[in-house]
Amino acid sequence: MTATTTAPVAAPSAPIPRGPSPRLRAWATRAPLLPALVFMIVVTQLPFVATVVISFFDWNALYPKARRFTGFDNYHQVLTDADLRNSVWTTVLLTATVVLVSLVLGLALALLLDRRFRGRGVVRTLLIAPFLVVPVAAALLWKHVLYNPEYGLLNGLLHYVGGPQPDWISDTPLLAVEASLVWQWTPFMMLILLAGLQSRDQQQIEAARVDGAGDWQIFRHLTLPHLRRYLELGALLGSIYIVQNFDAVFTLTSGGLGTANLPYTVYQSFYQAHENGLASAAGVLVVIGSIVIATFALRVVSSLFREEVSRA
Repeated sequence: MTATTTAPVAAPSAPIPRGPSPRLRAWATRAPLLPALVFMIVVTQLPFVATVVISFFDWNALYPKARRFTGFDNYHQVLTDADLRNSVWTTVLLTATVVLVSLVLGLALALLLDRRFRGRGVVRTLLIAPFLVVPVAAALLWKHVLYNPEYGLLNGLLHYVGGPQPDWISDTPLLAVEASLVWQWTPFMMLILLAGLQSRDQQQIEAARVDGAGDWQIFRHLTLPHLRRYLELGALLGSIYIVQNFDAVFTLTSGGLGTANLPYTVYQSFYQAHENGLASAAGVLVVIGSIVIATFALRVVSSLFREEVSRA
């Protein structure tokens, strides 16, 4: 008789603890950002929604009980009113001039700072300084230190060489505003373009020099195509900010002499004429225009990131 042995029965394994679900982990990751998101919505989006609602009403702050719903009449008035059309044209002219001149000067300064020379760090710091000045302070600096016809620096230099003594703000008001904005925004363009210059493929440039290419040929055929997206980015970001510029126009000319841009017209309609509905409609159009420009800027930024990742 043979004894049969039975294999020992394995004890049931303990259940493997399962971690939180992917959905729960995602929410746990986003949770620290929720207070900032709620704050941003309360501070930015709710006022904008209120502005959109007010833009559909004929609402004068001096007669609050007489407000009435008018639909798109405020937008029609904004787009057809002669003064508002002039402010739109002034905004376009001011933005285009400042952006183009700032880009050209910024490119020249970036090319200068891309070279090695003694004191380059100090020069770079001094050139960046105008962008760090508070906009109102910069406008006041130009108005009193440079443009003043009696004790301004510009007329002082002209007096020293026997030149005329113009009243810069009265004689060339739009040019005076543009010059102050160009002075402030050229460092911004310079920084963007300098970053583009320093991301060039140096081996490609050295190979071009070995092949006999000169500085102008390298700039035209290698540097400029490489900087195309950086130029687009600087133009788009500069346009977003300069379209909304209020400080220089308000401080230098108070919107007079044909310098009233759309943000100043919104201020004038709201605080001086007390036309809340009309000012809200103009403000909504400014925001829409800024969003359109910002969309193109984000596309350029994303394409730059994709190019950098592909190189890496």
